[in-house]
Amino acid sequence: MDEQQQSLLGFMSQQADKLLSQTLEHIGLTFISLFIAVIIGVPLGILIARKRKLSGSVLGIAGILQTIPSIALLGFMIPLLGIGPKPAIVALFLYALLPIIRNTYTGISGVDVIVKEAALAMGMSKWQILKKVELPLAMPVILAGIRTATVINVGVATLASYIAAGGLGEFIFGGISLNNTNMILAGAIPAALLAIIFDFLLSRVQKLNFKKIRTGTSVLPVLMLLLASFYFIPSAYGGKFTAGFTPEFMGRQDGNLGLRSKYGLKVRTIVISDAVMYKAAYEKELDVISGYSTDGRLKAYDLVTLDDDKHIFPPYYAAPIVNESALNQFPELEHTLNILAGIITDSIMRELNYRTDYLHQSPEQVAKDFLESKNLYKAPRNGHDGIVRIGSKIFGEQYILANMYTMLIKGNTNYDVATKTGLGGTKICFDALTNKQIDLYPEYTGTGLLAIIQASPKKVSELTVDKDKTYQYVKTEFEKRYQIKWLTPIGFNNAYALMMRQKQATELRVKTISDLKKYLDRN
Repeated sequence: MDEQQQSLLGFMSQQADKLLSQTLEHIGLTFISLFIAVIIGVPLGILIARKRKLSGSVLGIAGILQTIPSIALLGFMIPLLGIGPKPAIVALFLYALLPIIRNTYTGISGVDVIVKEAALAMGMSKWQILKKVELPLAMPVILAGIRTATVINVGVATLASYIAAGGLGEFIFGGISLNNTNMILAGAIPAALLAIIFDFLLSRVQKLNFKKIRTGTSVLPVLMLLLASFYFIPSAYGGKFTAGFTPEFMGRQDGNLGLRSKYGLKVRTIVISDAVMYKAAYEKELDVISGYSTDGRLKAYDLVTLDDDKHIFPPYYAAPIVNESALNQFPELEHTLNILAGIITDSIMRELNYRTDYLHQSPEQVAKDFLESKNLYKAPRNGHDGIVRIGSKIFGEQYILANMYTMLIKGNTNYDVATKTGLGGTKICFDALTNKQIDLYPEYTGTGLLAIIQASPKKVSELTVDKDKTYQYVKTEFEKRYQIKWLTPIGFNNAYALMMRQKQATELRVKTISDLKKYLDRN
């Protein structure tokens, strides 16, 4: 336990600068959205307390907004507002509305009628009654709503990193992708502490006496604006040239860590989901991205890969990995899965990905069309001899491969198939495989070497120059350590790559990663 704690502390110490900037961004996102929610939600709550007929519809709409899954709400915002802080702030604002409106409505409605009548009898106007009687008396209840909204926003703000808005989610999702518990905790612990600290401070404000509450409420908006401004502090120290990297790429030696150590490449980076980073590069919101060499969006968005002249990206040959227990349970499985061995080239995979990622064709249809073109598709059999469970990670290529394997198994054996697709990053898929919650999923030799086996830098340098050596090493180690078998590679190499817009790369005369380093050093 002490070793784990030391390892976590060591990681957090090593990443202190990044952790600080992410924490500032997280606080900023929380309070920008909270401030907007307060200045809209409190007046709305007062309005529906005055006009009770509106209360049902207003609270109903706010309630419906909060039931929408947060990741879906962020996805819905992207076509409207693009990536970055704007869609994140709008989504967080919508989540914060319900507790603020509801508590304001409850607090104002709960003020004793006799007290309001006494104030009216003293000659106070409606505005004076609201300001001097209702709001001060309702303030503890209103602050309870703001307190709830704050805690909600701190939690939901971790998802902002998926759309390049920053925050502590960068470490959390990077850790999930990389099977790195320390990275997950480095993001989760500060986020939890922020929620606890803000909840505690607001609970103290609730307990202030009548006079201090009025003073505190005048200071509260100023304090919220100050905390909101934290979001802009990290970007003030970054350059204009911006890179967008996936959470997994940020923490890998064959990713951002390798770019920094081998190339000395230091560029302002934001973490972003691969689902939106290609379009962000195309729309000039990002200058360079971490992509995949077989991704169809290279063609769709006119992007070019930079030559990895110092060879930090190892081979990423795809192959199904299967629990040995599943191979014993399903004797025909290995032969059936190996029907795909060696028949999908880089260019073929890129075209298949283009159809799903850009043309938005369903992975199932793309998989079926390909198998039919190779005369490999067969109608499903009865499926009475057991159920094979197939998993996949959360991007188009994996969905396509999972569908191909599903069709091959159903058409060539009497096994049925249950799919668990979209399992997230490497850690989730591999944990599901080792825990026997799935029987197989497509994996890549480079990921097996670096993210799962976590081979030493010396071993990585020794192996990555030869794709066959890399494959044989991960195959042997997986069988020895995990009782998991790598089947024959499918044929394509989906290696990491840095990408830029073709026009921009030409204008800057950047063809290799070293060229990019020289350009950044000059500017």
